Amino acid sequence: MTLSVTRTRIKFCGLTRPADIDRAVALGVDALGFVMWPQSRRSVTPETLATLAAQVPAFVTRVGLFVDQSAEFIEQCLPHLDLIQFHGDESPAFCEQFGRPWIKALRMRDGLDLHDAATIYGGAQALLLDAYRPGVPGGTGETFDWSRIPATLAKPVILAGGLTADNIARAVNDVAPYAVDVSGGIEASPGVKEADSMAAFVRHVAQADIR
Repeated sequence: MTLSVTRTRIKFCGLTRPADIDRAVALGVDALGFVMWPQSRRSVTPETLATLAAQVPAFVTRVGLFVDQSAEFIEQCLPHLDLIQFHGDESPAFCEQFGRPWIKALRMRDGLDLHDAATIYGGAQALLLDAYRPGVPGGTGETFDWSRIPATLAKPVILAGGLTADNIARAVNDVAPYAVDVSGGIEASPGVKEADSMAAFVRHVAQADIR
């Protein structure tokens, strides 16, 4: 058996509880996402973000998720974040202004050209690809047709949308993304992660990487 020379990175998103952060870190998760959009059932306030982010050790990336929010609000949150995730209709110029690494989430609506998007958002560290539902910026719990992702793209791909321990091995094998992003698929309820689901997700990603 030949071992893969790459490893699929893992991001757990929608963290709201200290215990879930500890569990994610113990499992070796690479990045933890904090939802700063108040309409989300997984959102946290800037004050809660400060408390939770302080618990995250070195070499685990703290990601803040924003949806068409003001530059002033984002600046307020920046001291507690390593990476910004823009999940709305933000322009490239808006994303660039904060002097911080960032990724751009794209909902896979009909007609979306990912090659064009990779050019338009050329300053992004990666493109996060999520399922499309009208009026919902993310967190739908739905998958999309992974075959729509080009085999070669100018930006690393972070795969999101409806991922669970049951389908993540197939997702890694079919897409070979740089990273995967999960929220609802490891939850007991919105914002409350479930320990066994978290562990199973990480385990199945690792098993899929051995190929």
